[in-house]
Amino acid sequence: MKLSEAKRILAESKTIGFQLPDGKLVPSHFHVTEIGLIDKHFIDCGGTVRKEQKVNFQLWNADDYNHRLHPEKLLSIIHLSERTLGIPDLEIEVEYQGETIGKYGLDHDGTYFILTTKMTDCLAKDKCGIPDQKPRIRLSQLQASVCDPESGCC
Repeated sequence: MKLSEAKRILAESKTIGFQLPDGKLVPSHFHVTEIGLIDKHFIDCGGTVRKEQKVNFQLWNADDYNHRLHPEKLLSIIHLSERTLGIPDLEIEVEYQGETIGKYGLDHDGTYFILTTKMTDCLAKDKCGIPDQKPRIRLSQLQASVCDPESGCC
């Protein structure tokens, strides 16, 4: 989700809730402790230099059980971050600590912001010899196993 979409959703919302990939909700007394611009400058395994930018939200739970972040407050924090840090309309990445700090994508289901799982990937498959997809093989083309279950070899 891009920042502009999150701002549109917040402008139309009365409450904010975040749901983890396992369906559990982030406790309602969470804080957004940071909004930042993350620059990643790296080289992939094929030798290509790459740059990536994302907006980062960090969610945190405190013992402040009476705290509730309202949509208009989060919008004001976003606007301040955009002005102060020069944040453009980029994809949002969310940090949240469960057993360790996790990085998530962001979506919305009409009620909650959904923290989506992120996966690693090889960015240079063409240079590593990794196929885009596993080759599909018909089961009928596979040869029967030479190991007979009665033979004791398996």
